[in-house]
Amino acid sequence: MKELLGFLAVWSIVLSGLALVTGVVLIKKGNRVAHHRAMLTATSLALLFLVFYLARWALYGTTAYGGPEAWRGAYYLLLITHTLLAAINGPLALYVIWRAFRGEFILHKRWARVLVPIWLYVAVSGWVIYLVLKRYGVETGTIAF
Repeated sequence: MKELLGFLAVWSIVLSGLALVTGVVLIKKGNRVAHHRAMLTATSLALLFLVFYLARWALYGTTAYGGPEAWRGAYYLLLITHTLLAAINGPLALYVIWRAFRGEFILHKRWARVLVPIWLYVAVSGWVIYLVLKRYGVETGTIAF
């Protein structure tokens, strides 16, 4: 079950990132309907990621970094920026979606230009963290930081 939850979390966020990029391309081409669908798909997949990730975290605990000491600082810098921006990403995404549903497209567009780079950074840095921990991770068996 642990591996399945990890697999589902990784692939849901990969697909979320692809849907996000697709949505950006579609709006640049002027296709609002397809953009709307792509962005709601990206958001739904990101929500699924959060469910799978938190379920794995709650059931099996955390994985600590156990890699080369020379990389520890870079790893924790990546982890801290990822975590802080991920905490901002969710509420900001909801705000941007809310503005779109209200038809406030000037504010939607303004904040989406802030959101998209954050979302992509969080997704890509999350993939990097996952790969580092897949290679160098040490299972703690508890929830630890």
